Amino acid sequence: MATPLVSVIIPAYNQAEFLAETIQSVLNQTYQNFEIIVVNDASPDNTDEVMMRFIDSRIHYIVHEKNLRLPAARNTGMQAAKGEIFALLDADDLFHPEKLAAHVQFLTAHPEVG
Repeated sequence: MATPLVSVIIPAYNQAEFLAETIQSVLNQTYQNFEIIVVNDASPDNTDEVMMRFIDSRIHYIVHEKNLRLPAARNTGMQAAKGEIFALLDADDLFHPEKLAAHVQFLTAHPEVG
């Protein structure tokens, strides 16, 4: 597991005003082997418009037709994920630029931690 793929799962519901900054905090990571999966949980705000600003093949956008709530949105993201490591991020939170690097380093050094 030298450079494992990290799947960052971001459920989004009524958080469009924060979503761009949240996604940018992942794109700014020092560890770059990741995918971002944003799950729009039928949000009535302008989440679709925010997502159109991002053109990056590592970003995957899934839209629920009806609101299934946070646990279901996270599960949708995890089912779509291709990574060996999952990182959950709320749509109104930010990652420190070295977060993924620190987690990958720790999990690689301690494979018994799941």
